[in-house]
Amino acid sequence: MIIYKDILTGDEIISDSYDLKEVDGAVYEVDCKKIVKGAESFDIGANPSAEEGGDDVDDQAQTVIDVVDAFRLQPAEFMADKKSYLSALKGYMKKVKTALSEKGASEETIKEFETKASGYAKKILGKFKDYEFYMGESMDPDGMIVLLDYREDGMTPYITVWKHGLEEMKV
Repeated sequence: MIIYKDILTGDEIISDSYDLKEVDGAVYEVDCKKIVKGAESFDIGANPSAEEGGDDVDDQAQTVIDVVDAFRLQPAEFMADKKSYLSALKGYMKKVKTALSEKGASEETIKEFETKASGYAKKILGKFKDYEFYMGESMDPDGMIVLLDYREDGMTPYITVWKHGLEEMKV
């Protein structure tokens, strides 16, 4: 299995156990699922209709998005408007470019990152109001901001992560 970590913070962001789809050479999109967590029910052989409160659903049950939960992504609530996101994104892009250089990436790879990421950023800004924003477990504001949106069906969540902002770790 390959874990993809944030190139800047080392936070685990996604793994190849999910179906990563490259989009525009800039990002990966990963379809997610809503799951119920903490809703274990135990069959102890009793007849629930004969028992009081036949509802055996745990009060602690909550619906979560599988990828957000599995990688302990945290809400990035400081992304209140386009201006704050754009400011964070510009800083992030500069740091990724530096990290790519330090890790020995070719000039071609760095140029590809700059060009494709810039183009994709325009798409993000066009749909800005549709996104929820998350960051890695360390909550380092300099790290990758993971975008969460829903497919056209309005039911299927998916995340978007910056392709060049990830490094692979084989497990």
